Amino acid sequence: MIIGVPREIKIGETRVSMTPSLCRRVTALGGKVLLEKGAGLTAGFTDDEYKAAGATFAPTAAKVWKTADMILKVKEPLEAEYDLMQQGQTIFTYLHLAAGPTLAKELCRKSILGIAYETVEGGDGQFPLLKPMSQIAGRLSIQIGAYFLQSQLGGSGVLLGGIPGTMPGHVVVVGAGNSGAHAVQMAAGMGARVTVLDLDTRKLEVLDTEYRGRIVTLMSNPANIEHAVADADLLIGAVLIPAAKAPIVVSGKMVAQMRPGSVICDIAIDQGGCIETIKPTSHTKPTYKEHGVIHYAVPNMPALVGRTSTMGLTQATEPFVAMMVQKGVERALSEHKGLAKGVNTRNGRITYDAVAKAVGFDS
Repeated sequence: MIIGVPREIKIGETRVSMTPSLCRRVTALGGKVLLEKGAGLTAGFTDDEYKAAGATFAPTAAKVWKTADMILKVKEPLEAEYDLMQQGQTIFTYLHLAAGPTLAKELCRKSILGIAYETVEGGDGQFPLLKPMSQIAGRLSIQIGAYFLQSQLGGSGVLLGGIPGTMPGHVVVVGAGNSGAHAVQMAAGMGARVTVLDLDTRKLEVLDTEYRGRIVTLMSNPANIEHAVADADLLIGAVLIPAAKAPIVVSGKMVAQMRPGSVICDIAIDQGGCIETIKPTSHTKPTYKEHGVIHYAVPNMPALVGRTSTMGLTQATEPFVAMMVQKGVERALSEHKGLAKGVNTRNGRITYDAVAKAVGFDS
């Protein structure tokens, strides 16, 4: 099997889908790695390191796509890559098709076997390939929010941790999953007042026990959300329904009640976002204002810490990549039910019900 690793082309993307360590594992199992030259540089990995691990190199992305049996990426193929995809090829990456009907249609047109990181399941029913990036995004959301709260950037001038004799900033986190829980951890660590809302009382109980009364936990309902959002200095949207489009839980009317210069960071933007006024931004233009509130919604937020993100992602993908190299893709899919859950497109059809429903296709 030839695994192709093209350079990521999304704006500001610094991650790479394969480290030299993973490359060494693949070649030891008898696979071949074809890497676009310089693909790992933004994550701190040189071509010499990949060469020592057994990789061969292609001068262009087109050569990688044309030659590889399986393309290993970080982000979903962009429009500029659609023509590079080969009929019947396998692509293993974050696809987030619920927010990308055009890509879904293109994958079907070319009969791509699209295996999405975000729907691969572990033995415990969790999502091991989504988890590390959710954790990083959750932690970064507080760091980013604190930055944009600065007066010089148009923020309200609130220091999240405050100082003795002043009120600390109020961070409201909607969603207590992986990303939300890590946002809570960072915000509480900075000394902010923290309110977290979720529909799952078990998740709230875990956080309440962990923080021993240092945070406020609330059931997620319109009244509680409205009250909390109106008082938020920093609002974190962290609602995720795997593979499906994120539900809108914070309305534009609620956003309009926030103080001018407050900040919103929607981690759910990959799946369309959970805040009505949100729209995707980029690393080159990360924010915009609506109702006087700063909105940040960069879909590839973990690229801000490309090396850490690359290490976290590839450590999670390695067992699945190794399995497909060792057994072949079809046998690996038939033997590992969790990996098979990652299949979103096959033979010209969308095979994951939540994705099909989100984009309006038949599964």
